[in-house]
Amino acid sequence: MDSRVKEATGDRIFNVVNYVVLSLFFLTVLYPLVYIVSASFSSSEAVISGKVWLWPVDPGLKGYKAVFEYKAIWTGFGNSLIYTVVGTVINVFITIIAAYPLSRKDFVFRGAIMFIFVFTIMFSGGIIPNYLLVKDLGLLNTRWAMIIPSALSVFNVIITRTYFQTNIPHEMLEAAQVDGCTDWKFLTRIVIPLSGPIVAVIALFYAVGHWNSYFNALLYLKDRGLYPLQLVLRSILIQNQIDPSMVTNEEDLIARQGLADLLKYSLIVVATVPVLIIYPFVQKYFVKGIMIGSIKG
Repeated sequence: MDSRVKEATGDRIFNVVNYVVLSLFFLTVLYPLVYIVSASFSSSEAVISGKVWLWPVDPGLKGYKAVFEYKAIWTGFGNSLIYTVVGTVINVFITIIAAYPLSRKDFVFRGAIMFIFVFTIMFSGGIIPNYLLVKDLGLLNTRWAMIIPSALSVFNVIITRTYFQTNIPHEMLEAAQVDGCTDWKFLTRIVIPLSGPIVAVIALFYAVGHWNSYFNALLYLKDRGLYPLQLVLRSILIQNQIDPSMVTNEEDLIARQGLADLLKYSLIVVATVPVLIIYPFVQKYFVKGIMIGSIKG
């Protein structure tokens, strides 16, 4: 005997419409990504003439060859790797250190400190005071200028604190204290090992933020040897913009413009691939961590 509940006609219509709409949204997001990858592997003539729609046309690696001929690319890649790894480690450490006390019911000043944290989300000094602060701290034109000013995200502190409140029972702390466990040991040996999902989530947030960061570099860095990858790519794109008044030969103008367009797509892929490689390793923690961490305010 079939015990399944028969789906109502209205529900079926809703599901069909829902699937169609979501599929359209998915294709809208997916197509630009596919186009960029296809264009990066196509010939410059195919790109500039608009022949690329879905698959690469006259496939080749000319764009990537042009990208990696820039020595600054390798320097920028190494700098971004340093900023991302060192910055993320510092970010996660400070976030956990800030969020754990705020999750404790016996922490007397947690309400006042949480208010101060939230206040900084709504009000900030602005670019000029931040620049003057970094200058007075002696961080201008140093690697620390890319790490210290963004060492803590209040948003990540809030979701981490909520995760601790939701998943670490106060009774567990009391039992540990009865056994003589200190607060630091409880944090490092019990809380953090049980908080893998939220640690993975905030680490991903911070890592992506560091990898894509370029505005702080524009403000605080003058030495090109310290530029992150994103700023190097921006410089390359600006250098390869074509001024038609400077080129008298029409064929030469078309060739240069085609290479500039091809270079643009190749640069996007080069800058995006590292993050795409990291994401699958933390994806299984992502949904669980971010949803549990956002249940309560």
